[in-house]
Amino acid sequence: MYQVVTATKNPAKINAILHAFEIIFGEGSCHIIAAGVESGVPEQPIGSAETLAGARQRVINAREVYPQADFWVAIEAGIDEGSTFSWVVIENSDKRGEARSASLPLPEAVLSAITRGETLGDVISAITGIEQPGRKEGAIGIFTKGALTRSSVYSQAVVLALSPFHHPAW
Repeated sequence: MYQVVTATKNPAKINAILHAFEIIFGEGSCHIIAAGVESGVPEQPIGSAETLAGARQRVINAREVYPQADFWVAIEAGIDEGSTFSWVVIENSDKRGEARSASLPLPEAVLSAITRGETLGDVISAITGIEQPGRKEGAIGIFTKGALTRSSVYSQAVVLALSPFHHPAW
């Protein structure tokens, strides 16, 4: 059984990571350890580079806290080119996998509030009245009528980032 450290305590991210690992390695193949670690970037990362840097830093920090794990996984959500998305970074003792999630275009009113310094979660909460939407279905679930959720989109990106760990071409 793999010891998988999630560089977050966010339930939506943890569920996505567990689901993806079970898709690739089989049900019951891993034990999740949630580690709330810092990203080293602003609470609302802007741009692909800043968001990726945050995910990479979370993995570094998670490895320091739990050095004996088999995998360390970080999901960092950000805003880029008018959309919300995330970077997933996964490492084991000798490899790294990275993948970017699907992007959800955001309404101009939401983007304007973010430009003024608000986080996506705070803006979505103000619009919908849902507390901590990022720990639930997220903006993705709200704007897609539940067809997709934050966790489902993250899970796809985690599966993609796991490619180097199970396919012989890597």
